[in-house]
Amino acid sequence: MTSPSSTPILTLRNISKSYGPIEVLHGVDLDVHAGEVVALLGENGAGKSTLSNIVSGAVLPSSGEMTWLGAPYAPATPREAIDAGVGMIQQELLLLPHLSIAENMFVGRYPTRRGWVDRREMRRRALQGLDRIGLKLPPSRLVEGLPTASQQLIEIAKALTHDAKLLILDEPTAALGGEETQRLFLQIERLKSEGVGIIYISHRLEEIKQIADRIVVLRDGKRVQEFDTADLPVRTIVEAMVGRSMDQLFPPLPNPSDEVVLEVKGLTSRQGAFSNVNFTVKKGEIFGISGLVGAGRTEIVRAIAGADPIGAGTIMLDGKDVTPKSPGDAIRNGIILVPEDRKLQGVVLKHSIQENIAYSNFESVARSGWVSKRKVRDFAEENITRFGVKGRGHQNANEMSGGNQQKVVIAKWLARNPRVVLLDEPTRGIDVGARSSIYEIIHGLAEAGVAVIVVSSDLEEVLGVSNRIMVIAAGRQTGILHHSEANDVSVMELATA
Repeated sequence: MTSPSSTPILTLRNISKSYGPIEVLHGVDLDVHAGEVVALLGENGAGKSTLSNIVSGAVLPSSGEMTWLGAPYAPATPREAIDAGVGMIQQELLLLPHLSIAENMFVGRYPTRRGWVDRREMRRRALQGLDRIGLKLPPSRLVEGLPTASQQLIEIAKALTHDAKLLILDEPTAALGGEETQRLFLQIERLKSEGVGIIYISHRLEEIKQIADRIVVLRDGKRVQEFDTADLPVRTIVEAMVGRSMDQLFPPLPNPSDEVVLEVKGLTSRQGAFSNVNFTVKKGEIFGISGLVGAGRTEIVRAIAGADPIGAGTIMLDGKDVTPKSPGDAIRNGIILVPEDRKLQGVVLKHSIQENIAYSNFESVARSGWVSKRKVRDFAEENITRFGVKGRGHQNANEMSGGNQQKVVIAKWLARNPRVVLLDEPTRGIDVGARSSIYEIIHGLAEAGVAVIVVSSDLEEVLGVSNRIMVIAAGRQTGILHHSEANDVSVMELATA
C-alpha cells in the first residue's frame, strides 16, 4: 500500500452548511492526503453528500475554510473544482441515454480539430478510458439500454479522463457485482500509486475494510469519530455511525412451511437473458437469487412480474398457471416487484408520499372511481407508520433519504397484501441503519406467510437473509443452495461455473 504524503492536499476547517433555519453540517474538519483513501461514513442524512458537494463545487458552505494544494479553495461551480483537479462521481447516474458512450464521456469538452469535433480522437480516448476500467464496450454504442452496472462503470471511466488529483466516489459500487468491484479496486490502487487522493463513500462496510486507509464518521451533520485504520470489526464501525449498539444486522431466518406458493417451470427469456430456470418458493420462505452482474438475475424477476416478455415456461401460483403477459396480470394475481432503480421505477420523486402510496392502491382510496383526499391521507399515514417511513405524508419523495424512499416503494406495494414479493437490490445505496429496518420488513413478510424473492449483488446480504439461494451464471441456473451449505466460496463457484 502506498504511503500517503505528510501534507494534506485538501483541508476543511469548521465547515458548516445551513438551509434556512436548518443546519445540516456543524463545523466539520477533514484532511485528505495524496495517495490515500479516506472513507467518509454515516447514515443517510448524516451530511456525507452535502460535504462532498461543497468540496466538488456543487454547494457553497455557510461558513468555514478550505485549502487545496496549500492555497485557499472556494469553488463556486463544479467546473471550477474540475479545473482545479477535483472530480466527483455521483451515486445517481447522470448519463444522457441518447448519446454514445464516447459522447457522454466528453460532453461539454469534446476534443476539436480546426473548429470541428474530432470524433476519431474522442473515440480513441474514450476507448482508453473504458480499457482502464475493464469495460469491453464500443465507444460508439448508445448508452440507452445498457445495464445499470455498465452505466456506473462508464461514469467512473468518464471521471478518470480528467487529470484529477482528488476523486470523490459516492457509492461507486452500489450497482456493481464482485468482479466489477474488484476491477474498480485495482484502478483505485493504481490511482493511489500515482498520488491521487480519494474520498470514498459507501454503505458496504466489508469493502471499506478492503480499500480504505482511514475512516471518518459523520452523524447528524457532525464529525463524531475518526479511525486511523479500516481494519476494524464491522460492528465497531456501525456503532460509530448509528450512535448505538448494533447486536445483529440480519434477523433470524424465518421458518417456512412445506406449502409451495410459487413454482417456476422452464422459464426462458424471449430476449435471451436466461433460459430454462426452475425453482419453487414456499409459504414464509425468503429465496435469494445470486450471481455476477449481467447473469440474468434482474431479468428473471422482471419476467415473473410481467415486466419483460417470456419466451417459454410457466409460472404457477398456488398450483394455478398465472404466467403474466403484463405487470397488471402479475399484480392482480398477488405478485409484486420492488424494482432495482427506485428513483426511475419506484417513486414519482416530485409527488408526495401520500400520492406515491395511493398510486398503487386506488381501489382502497377511491369511492366509485373518485379519489377521496381524506382516504388517501389516512391510508398513507397507516402505511407510513406500519413500515417505519421517516417523513410526513405531504412531503415529496425527492426530499427523503434513499432508505426512506425505498420504504415508500415497499409500503405502496405491501399495502396490497401480496402473495409473492420480488425485491431487486432492496438495500442498494442505503445506510446500515436503514438496511437493518428493511431486513426486518422482509423478515416480517415471510413470518406473515408471504413468499419472498431477494435479488442482491451484496453476497453478505443474500447469505444473511435467505433460506435458500439460487445461483445464476450467464443466464443459466447453476444450482440451489440451502442456507446451511451456502457461503462465499460455494456461491462464487456456482456463479463462475
